[in-house]
Amino acid sequence: MQSIDVAIPNRSYSILIEKGLLYCLGKDIKQSLSSYCRKIVIVSNKPIFSLYGDILSKSLIDEGFQLYHFLIGDGEKYKTLATAEKLFAFLIENRVERRDCLVALGGGVVGDLTGFVAATYLRGIDYVQVPTSLLAQIDAAIGGKTAVNHPKGKNLIGAFHQPKLVVIDPNVLTTLPKRELKAAMQEVIKYGVIADKKLFELVEKKKKLILAGDVEVLSQIIFSCCVIKAGVVSRDEHESGERRILNFGHTFGHALETATNYKRFKHGEAVGYGIIAATHIANKLGIISEKETIEIENLVYAYGQLPTIQDLNINLLLDIMQQDKKSLAGQLTFVLPEEIGRVIIKTSVPLSVIHQVLGKLISGY
Repeated sequence: MQSIDVAIPNRSYSILIEKGLLYCLGKDIKQSLSSYCRKIVIVSNKPIFSLYGDILSKSLIDEGFQLYHFLIGDGEKYKTLATAEKLFAFLIENRVERRDCLVALGGGVVGDLTGFVAATYLRGIDYVQVPTSLLAQIDAAIGGKTAVNHPKGKNLIGAFHQPKLVVIDPNVLTTLPKRELKAAMQEVIKYGVIADKKLFELVEKKKKLILAGDVEVLSQIIFSCCVIKAGVVSRDEHESGERRILNFGHTFGHALETATNYKRFKHGEAVGYGIIAATHIANKLGIISEKETIEIENLVYAYGQLPTIQDLNINLLLDIMQQDKKSLAGQLTFVLPEEIGRVIIKTSVPLSVIHQVLGKLISGY
């Protein structure tokens, strides 16, 4: 088993990575929780619970927990306050107490919503992340950023609330739809650009194995991404400094998701466009070379055709970006690559440059 520590003062936790871990994780979960924990509520969606719910349930029942499950709709459109309110009611009706625990079994939507409810129910209860998508395993399940969406923007309502444990079983990726895998690889590319050139090169060289779902290569990728994120989160839990580099590609990506009501894009697909936009902005500003700009863009497109954006209104997208939670004093904040493996955070990007780059990208230059 591989174990990575997220070393946050007074609330450190581990990320456990091992093939087949889903079958025996009850013991690990029990060890991470208070001895007063009696009830566990598994939060999931129907497709994921039908695949792995019985396995996880048996593992937890064997450790003596009273078990409940709550299923939400499948998709980003269900990551809302309305869904959270239904879960709050379920917890109240079943008398879930402060020392009890929620377990998020699913992708990023399930994990974000479960974490948000855990952060706010009874002013904070424990939760465990059991991510079942590649995107959640490398990113969403780690770091304690919890949120629900609002019609005017993604993840605008949320809280920082660290899990007690993150349990990753790479074997679950064998059931991951191909589009989900390709979309998640855009977040892997993000990690390569911001912090690890060797990871970027691995993603270039091992494309066929990755798209074939090779668990060994994917396990290597998961470990590398988790090490990067755990390190960044340990040094900057509340995104006041270094952690902002993890938003590379997200300023424009979140705007695309919001403008299309979270229906057109998988999160990673929107981030893919965001990576291209940020890289071209950096190139226009003389921050990154033309050669590496092309290399980054080519790798994004190598992992699948992205949904069209040619029908979207650039002024609407810019307006949404101005409302982004990463804005500072009314100015858009961009994470821009200096080279593959290193980025900077820039808050004074000329609007004319942003407009020029997005205009070309939307028109399909």
